Amino acid sequence: MSRIPQVNLNDYLSGDASSKEKFIKDIGKGFSEIGFVAVKGHLLNDEVKESLYKEVRQFFSLPDNIKSKYIIKGLASQRGFTPFGKEHAKGKNVGDLKEFWHFGQYVKNEPEMEDKYPENVIVEELENFNKIGQETYELLEDTGRHILRSIACYLDLEETYFDKHIFNGNSILRAIHYPPITEEPKKAERAAAHGDINLITLLMGAQGRGLQVLNNKGEWVDAIAEDDEIIVNIGDMLSRHTNNKLKSTIHRVVNPPKSLWNSSRYSIPFFLHPRLEMPLNCIDSCVDENNPKGFEDITAGDFLYQRLVDLGLVKD
Repeated sequence: MSRIPQVNLNDYLSGDASSKEKFIKDIGKGFSEIGFVAVKGHLLNDEVKESLYKEVRQFFSLPDNIKSKYIIKGLASQRGFTPFGKEHAKGKNVGDLKEFWHFGQYVKNEPEMEDKYPENVIVEELENFNKIGQETYELLEDTGRHILRSIACYLDLEETYFDKHIFNGNSILRAIHYPPITEEPKKAERAAAHGDINLITLLMGAQGRGLQVLNNKGEWVDAIAEDDEIIVNIGDMLSRHTNNKLKSTIHRVVNPPKSLWNSSRYSIPFFLHPRLEMPLNCIDSCVDENNPKGFEDITAGDFLYQRLVDLGLVKD
């Protein structure tokens, strides 16, 4: 594939059986062949998206001493602010050229889960930052739920198979700032080649060049969304759970041409994670003689811990 396939979530939600069936087929084909699709008809409206970008730009424009107040030690960067260069890709020892903020789960109707996750961090300097962050989080979580239902249908599972696993799941909304580049990077990229950890990722902010996907021919393909689209990709957890039937594709954010070094880039991915206790054992229907079981049994929580160690966010 030389480009990212496009689908429209309205086809799945329309109530028309043939439109829904086509959506399931198209999204399954895209996720099986390249692991990425561009999705129109998502639930994130323009007003919320523009408000979030405004708040995010304001936060990253704050002085470093103010942003540093929101570094929460001992949480492996799961909430609050992570400073420039802290995170690196698996297998790399050079930090990515980015800083970021994490919003986490807003637990509903399950008091016993409230102590399982760290609290979200409140930014005192920006009145609407946390409100808009929560609203975006919930709209992307709802969008992701519908995407996973379509995936369940593609895999011949019960349509709501994933619902119980993502209800009050360990999902993260990450607001990323790639600051202007002030000197020749020494082997560092804005985001080095990597695969995502989670079930699926929903990305807003892929309108400009930078995000690239490695296709089956070993070619780097630009993943550019139209203004009304988000990019959705398969993460390692779902690839593992489907015995690699659905592809968790390596991707990266390359540095811009030198003429554009003085500009910032913003990107806001929603990493849809399951509950920590979800088994990631290979689904039976994805294992056969031609595709034998390729992964050991593991829970989502244990897999996540391993990957946080790989990223340098947790010391083993």
